[in-house]
Amino acid sequence: MRLHLHLVSDSTGETLESVAKAGLAQFEDVETIKHFWPLVRSKGHLDRVLMDIASRPGLVLFTLVNADMRSHLEARCRAMGLPAVGVLDPVIEGLQAVLGQRAAARPGRQHQMDEAYFRRVAAIDYTMNHDDGQGADNWEEADILLIGVSRTSKTPTSIYLANRGYKTANLPLVPTSRPPEQLFRLSKPMVVGLTTNPDRLVQVRRNRLLSLAQAPETAYVDMDEVTKEVAAARRLCADNSWPVIDVSRRSIEESAAAIINLYNERAEARANGSAA
Repeated sequence: MRLHLHLVSDSTGETLESVAKAGLAQFEDVETIKHFWPLVRSKGHLDRVLMDIASRPGLVLFTLVNADMRSHLEARCRAMGLPAVGVLDPVIEGLQAVLGQRAAARPGRQHQMDEAYFRRVAAIDYTMNHDDGQGADNWEEADILLIGVSRTSKTPTSIYLANRGYKTANLPLVPTSRPPEQLFRLSKPMVVGLTTNPDRLVQVRRNRLLSLAQAPETAYVDMDEVTKEVAAARRLCADNSWPVIDVSRRSIEESAAAIINLYNERAEARANGSAA
């Protein structure tokens, strides 16, 4: 089945894209043609968008906070017999009911350059400069430090966490060398080990070697050696009471969510300890 999907936003459209992606993931055999319309803030602009929608009819998802713009879009879509869904409406209505106040109709307010925005920028900058064991001298500035053997998704998980505002460093564990001493003296960052199933790890590493046109049969992909490597990394974490996340069947988002939960639990425990 083919679907024309029109995403109409008065801001950047990131929210719409995320919602559309999550929704489409629940359906099989759908060929989706997305039409992305960000920063639609005038009736003239909206009319041009509606002309394209009329020529390529389909589902319309929108985030428009201006009441007149919304009404215009909804009326025109009804006239064309097309569904138009305001994806944030249920959330905003629920918040209004609980908070007892009306929402401020300001487009893109979530993208303002506030404290959280600058925290994310700083986190991304820190994380990019502390990838793959770099910058050990100032690991103490990190919120989270990920450790694990090669190809356990440390870098992509670090970048995802940075985009959530967490300064994240990562360190590969190499069988032939001891980790830097700074790792064992950290007090502020939460150290988390990432591990995976040796069978899956061998497959990932083998594919990596093939993509680089390197010899596919080395100790790096030897099952016995890899099993020992993974076991040694787990022991290191156990000896130092560092939590371990198994990423074998987790997406990057799921691994990051588990790490954030651990981080919040640790922060709460420390706060309760201070209060006591």
